[in-house]
Amino acid sequence: MTDASLSGATKPPAKRTRSVRFKLLAIALLPTLVILPLLLGVMMVRWNTKFDALLTSKVSGDLTIAHQYFTHILENTGEQIQALGQSVAFREVLAKGDVAEVDRLLAERQSKLGLDFLYLSPAPGGTGSGQPNADWPVIASAFRGQSMTSIDIFSNTDLAAISPDLAERAHLDLIDTPNAVPSTRNAETRGMVVHSASHVELPNGQNAALVGGILLNQNLAFIDTINDLVYRQSSLPEGSQGTATLFLDDVRVSTNVRLFADRRALGTRVSSAVRKTVLEDGQVWLDRAFVVNDWYISAYEPIKDSYGKRVGMLYVGFLEAPFAQTKYESLLILIGAFLFVAALSVPIFLRWARGIFKPLERMTNTIRRVESGDFSARTSIDQVQDEISLVAEHLDDLLDQVQERDKRLRAWNDQLNARVDARTSELQEANRQLEATTKQLIMSEKLAAIGEITAGVAHEINNPVAVLQGNLDVLRDLLGEHAKLGDTEFRLIDEQVNRINLIVTKLLQFAKPEEYAGFVERHSVAEVIDDCMPLVTHLLSRADIEVVREHQSTRLVLMNRTELQQVLVNLMVNALHAMPESGTLTLIDADVDQAGKPGIKITVRDTGTGMDAKVLNRIFDPFYTTKRREGTGLGLSITRTLIDRQGGSLDVESEPGKGTTFTIWLPEAD
Repeated sequence: MTDASLSGATKPPAKRTRSVRFKLLAIALLPTLVILPLLLGVMMVRWNTKFDALLTSKVSGDLTIAHQYFTHILENTGEQIQALGQSVAFREVLAKGDVAEVDRLLAERQSKLGLDFLYLSPAPGGTGSGQPNADWPVIASAFRGQSMTSIDIFSNTDLAAISPDLAERAHLDLIDTPNAVPSTRNAETRGMVVHSASHVELPNGQNAALVGGILLNQNLAFIDTINDLVYRQSSLPEGSQGTATLFLDDVRVSTNVRLFADRRALGTRVSSAVRKTVLEDGQVWLDRAFVVNDWYISAYEPIKDSYGKRVGMLYVGFLEAPFAQTKYESLLILIGAFLFVAALSVPIFLRWARGIFKPLERMTNTIRRVESGDFSARTSIDQVQDEISLVAEHLDDLLDQVQERDKRLRAWNDQLNARVDARTSELQEANRQLEATTKQLIMSEKLAAIGEITAGVAHEINNPVAVLQGNLDVLRDLLGEHAKLGDTEFRLIDEQVNRINLIVTKLLQFAKPEEYAGFVERHSVAEVIDDCMPLVTHLLSRADIEVVREHQSTRLVLMNRTELQQVLVNLMVNALHAMPESGTLTLIDADVDQAGKPGIKITVRDTGTGMDAKVLNRIFDPFYTTKRREGTGLGLSITRTLIDRQGGSLDVESEPGKGTTFTIWLPEAD
């Protein structure tokens, strides 16, 4: 009879219940810890969206200001050149026909107007030296009597025709830029020019064009003016930075974006996403973008030349990091305020609720402990304050009565269990002895049967083998000198006959080990191991095997030397077969006492393929082998027999993929 039987019938399955604590806490804390955070989250998402929209709106307005200034530069350049073409001083110089005087006046006005070039182009069919190609739409329009100003892209040859200085200023080495479209170019030599032309009528009645322009490549005064105009002082929060850039295609030819502290990012390129949106699709970009080495709230618009082709971009933007930091700080402040309020209010709610759920929880825990077998559990509520506390006090009284009855039942149960345990122990001991005797009997019968069969088979094989060997010798004698023609075949037959003799000898040694026991004498295990090494040299040479030798023993063992060599060589050969390509063979001998008896422990360890539990359970069974064609399955059986006959032990440990360790223990020679 057990303790479980005292509880009577089987307990019904426990019902799933919900604690009053959680219900009360849910009622009290749900608005504070769930609903309020959800509302705050929705508000933060909406605020973040509005904040981003506000930044986009600002950068859009910044782009509008930059565009207006850029347009103003174009219009102002055109008006200045048109006013010069119609001025009285210019017409008087033209009327004189003095080319040098005209050049002097144009050079003077070019410097005064801040132009990079100013020249008078002859009518179509005329000649002019030091001037670029006159086939521009801007110049063609001036010949037709209509002034025109536009952005045009001059080749380096065109710039050099005007001035070598302009060609040199337009040259920019391209800098490898993250996120840009891959390019094989390493330099930008073209120039982005504010190109303006005004109609001029020469004294001889021919039409001509007064052509002037400003090279925008590396025109830092131009781009800094745009930046100062768009991002005036204090127009951005502290830490932010406004930038403006002019692109020729996707290359920054004029910018105040910094590559380093003292170097502008001239020659860097725009990201592939912006390039596709603005230059390829012709749309305005209003979004965050990666600019050289940081993220900016950016605005890009395409720039078209006099042919209507998109040839560049105008960009303005400001650093995103300070605004992002402001958002994060606002979020952290809001979360911190919420946590502060929650930290103040939650303890108050818990204190109020504790007076209700504490007695109920103590009663529930007490009942649970009693159900688990602890009959000494009590609620132990000190003061009776309300109806719930009164119920807890009555529960303690009932449990006192139950505990007293349980003590009497347990006393009776202990007496009965003691008698049952005594009889059970006797039966278990008898059963263990019976199992051990049965195993020994079965093993003895198996070994006896195998020994008889093996001895009979071995003797039966010996007779035909002897006949084969004898007839082979007679055949050599009969053939005489002609026997040399079959030397290879005779040698192969001799080898196979010897192999049969070796197998038969092993069978007889396994079947009747007492008849094959040799002369025993005292030996040093270390010396026997050293003598075994030449016997396995041919196997060591087949693979990259490292042999680790640790000699620590000083004692001697009493055993036939040949049998000890057979044991060690068999274990070494098995270890080397388990490492067909490479590995480490470790051989250790040491003085070790076992069960109070002095002896020597020999360890043969390999780092080969290892064995699983199924193979380990059968490796000492006779005729069991994993080598298929090469093995007979007797090696380890004979090895264990030889070790057991000397009063020793043979143990093995192995794990697939990590190797195998055989441990031999032999008693010390008296």
